[in-house]
Amino acid sequence: MSAPWHAYLLLVSPAVIDAQLARVEAAGLVTPVPNRWQIELGALRMWHRALFRADTIGTCTQYPVRSSWRARVLQYRPLRFPWLLRERAVAPWDMSGLFSTSARVIRHLLGAHHDADQFVYDLEMLSIHPGGLQELQARLDRVVDGTDSRENWLRDLCVYERYHESLAEGLERFVTELSARGRVPEPERDDPDVAFTSYLRWCARQPPTPRATFTAWTSGRFRFPDGLVAA
Repeated sequence: MSAPWHAYLLLVSPAVIDAQLARVEAAGLVTPVPNRWQIELGALRMWHRALFRADTIGTCTQYPVRSSWRARVLQYRPLRFPWLLRERAVAPWDMSGLFSTSARVIRHLLGAHHDADQFVYDLEMLSIHPGGLQELQARLDRVVDGTDSRENWLRDLCVYERYHESLAEGLERFVTELSARGRVPEPERDDPDVAFTSYLRWCARQPPTPRATFTAWTSGRFRFPDGLVAA
């Protein structure tokens, strides 16, 4: 299926996104599953967050900065960003997360700080990849118990105290509930910034085509970044 130019600009590889949306549908993660254009709108929403609500990314409201000199330097996000890129812990061109492989998602979770329960987004996304959650568990266990040779670097790159321990606790709760219920647990907050399923539902509520989006915008029923509003 051919894709317009803006799909490549916002999604990098429309074919990969289509395949990932098929995974989402097969896993029964959400119903209905958004289409490609709706994911583009979701990517624009994420760009808006990065540009105008940057204080919600890579910061911490619960724990202090680690005492190491590297963590104290890396608490300043402009200084941290090049190292996150080098570690391949962030992919700024992939605003939906759907372009990322399970290995990339795991690197992101281990190397990039997520405040409070924001890591739920990536756990939900990882759940559509067979073995993804188990691989994360194995990698995370080695960081938490100190047997990973890069433990101190990953802890400093995440800057704040107890990040990996909080992630391990969140992963355990997530896997336990997933096993008990046979499906991804409902997120505690219906927030597209926090949960992948909430993001997908937000996308699915948006106009299904560029023309429909333009019509909704000119009639006052669509405003960015809130999305489609009731008539």
